[in-house]
Amino acid sequence: MISKSEVRPGDGWRYYFRGVMVGDGHRPVGTPLRAAQDEAGVPPGVWRGGGLAAVGLTDGDVVSERQAELLLGEGRHPDADRIERERLEAGDDPAKARRATVLGRPIEHNRSAKTEKAKERTPWLGMDLVFRPPPTAHIVWALTDDWRRLVLESCQDTAVGKTLKWLGESVAQIRWGSGGKHRKPVKDGLIVAVFRHYESRAEESKPLLHDHAVVSIRARRPDAKGTWGNLSADTLLSHIVAADTLYLLFFMEEVSARFGWAWEPREVTPGRRPVMEISGIDQRLIGWQSTRRQQIEDALFVLTADYVEEHGHVPGEKAAYGLACRAADRTRPPKRKEPRPLSELRESWRESAIAAFGADVVDRLAERARAAAAAVWARVRPVVDVALAAVDVVAVVYVMRGAFKRHHLLAEARRYLSYVLRGRPHEPGLDERIVQSVVDDCTRPVGRGLMMTADLHALYPRDTDDQAVLRPLTRQRTLPLYARARLAAGALKARVHAARRAERLGSRARPHTVAVPGTSRTGLRLSRPDRMAGRAQEQQQGTDVAALEQTRSTIEAAAQMAVRLQDGVRERAAARATRQRPAPATPAPSHAPPPGVQSTPGRSPTGGLA
Repeated sequence: MISKSEVRPGDGWRYYFRGVMVGDGHRPVGTPLRAAQDEAGVPPGVWRGGGLAAVGLTDGDVVSERQAELLLGEGRHPDADRIERERLEAGDDPAKARRATVLGRPIEHNRSAKTEKAKERTPWLGMDLVFRPPPTAHIVWALTDDWRRLVLESCQDTAVGKTLKWLGESVAQIRWGSGGKHRKPVKDGLIVAVFRHYESRAEESKPLLHDHAVVSIRARRPDAKGTWGNLSADTLLSHIVAADTLYLLFFMEEVSARFGWAWEPREVTPGRRPVMEISGIDQRLIGWQSTRRQQIEDALFVLTADYVEEHGHVPGEKAAYGLACRAADRTRPPKRKEPRPLSELRESWRESAIAAFGADVVDRLAERARAAAAAVWARVRPVVDVALAAVDVVAVVYVMRGAFKRHHLLAEARRYLSYVLRGRPHEPGLDERIVQSVVDDCTRPVGRGLMMTADLHALYPRDTDDQAVLRPLTRQRTLPLYARARLAAGALKARVHAARRAERLGSRARPHTVAVPGTSRTGLRLSRPDRMAGRAQEQQQGTDVAALEQTRSTIEAAAQMAVRLQDGVRERAAARATRQRPAPATPAPSHAPPPGVQSTPGRSPTGGLA
């Protein structure tokens, strides 16, 4: 998962400079950054992102102390010392030479009398995105051999890099003008410093492989000069959940491709969203690894009870997320003063797990994961049906949120892919195809802006008997919200299957019938441009459509009349046969049909009309 927090000047930046960059430990005053990282047993930070070339850096370069201080702490060029020195030698005054090293506007504390209570507004320096793999990945990384540990770290690098690339190319926007009214995609990409950590902050150290990606707020505008400005923070924040699901999807695919393992959903809280875990890993090890989770759950239980007493109902998805963040803050332990190297940590983790669950459980982790993966691939077909995925996504998002935006659909589409594929690679752009199918076929705009909601008339056409089935499902207040969403998704999938079955049955060739395209809609409706084009064509060819409809109605009526007449002939023939007494057996004539073959009612045995 991905968690976020802002980086601000002053104490906020010093917290990252003295703690986060050295593995959440404690960096003594005067200790160089690289020496503190070696002592803490964590690797040095590296630069990532497409915007590095604009400041003379390369992807994968080590983050030096001075570069981090200038770029992430002051919003200046990472090589500002050299630029300022050259400016001074050229004859510029100190203020002008320093201003030449600033990327965009200088970072400062502003006081605006126009704001409420004239409060101080502190600008952002960056945003800290923390990437954490699922718990079973921490377990395998901590308890298996060094080769698997390095492969899992490589999977983490790949997933983080791809997610940051998507944020820089498809999400990040730069703003300028009064109130940030002008917004466009950034010119190059993001500038990110990534720092890797190995353990959690619990009192008893537990494995927690995670990366702190500190995104600089500085980026270049898409103009000819390439001037610098600030990123739109609200745009990045609104896409954090979509980035989280994309990161998990990439990580699952990398692990399955390297090891051949499969993934399966695990229900942590009844009625809530499941989480994806490596199949075959003993569930008891998850509780051993997540010691701090129990503390958070105990605090969350108290906060939820207070919320229900105050508001009179259980918290929704957004309120529950806020309560979980408060519970994590309340149970947050202080940082440890004595860092330990990774080799010593892995040895202690292995001894603790063996003492709790036995050597057989720990030593056979990879073997059981391979056996479980074979069972998963034998029963699960990793096939994605775009139409079924679209109705599943729109049902869940509609029940969970009511009104939503495109990035909500994108996050749910990626969750759907992770549930269905179980680690198999997905076709690039498949998540966007699912979202576009939802927008075109299953939604309608609501309110102002980019908000939309589910179009029930499209999901349940008027000519069906199960119209608006979503409404009674969403009113079952006794069930958790996500459980109601799954019921709605199941109802929509059943309707799609029924429509497809009816279409298959209707497409079979019948005697004395002609296949004429009908105008009734049995599946999901067309996209809005197609529907508009269809209406224009109908207006231009009104006479042809009316004639075609009349012909189709005439043919169908004639076919139905023929079927009824034929059925009536069969019924009368069967009634006469029952009234007649059976005659003595006689040799069959030469023109009689062979045994087991009945002559058609209404015709003579020789084939002529009766």
